[in-house]
Amino acid sequence: MNLCDGNIELYSGNDDQVVPILSLGGLGVISVVSNVAPQFMHDMVTSYLEGDVKRAAKMQIDSIPLCNALFCEVNPIPVKAALNMMGKEVGTLRAPLTEMEPQNQEILRKAMADMNLL
Repeated sequence: MNLCDGNIELYSGNDDQVVPILSLGGLGVISVVSNVAPQFMHDMVTSYLEGDVKRAAKMQIDSIPLCNALFCEVNPIPVKAALNMMGKEVGTLRAPLTEMEPQNQEILRKAMADMNLL
């Protein structure tokens, strides 16, 4: 018995797996990366959906360091740190969350600089 009768919409919930999910019939992504690189994420998904799989795949691979940096600590700690680094002034975290570890801030800063976000 098919409970959804083929009527199901699939979205990636992992920024590092967007293109693979699209290749399986996915429609898009629920993204953390898009908070700091919305145009990049849009362009990657659009490239894939318009048939430029090679470009989308390269973008996916290029984004892996940023994905890893944005998930090196509990969400939303890294994304909030990233937005503050970008001058968005999103403020401090509320307890029980703590500021990002300095070594992880440097990893995040490098990943963002490599993607021309800083």
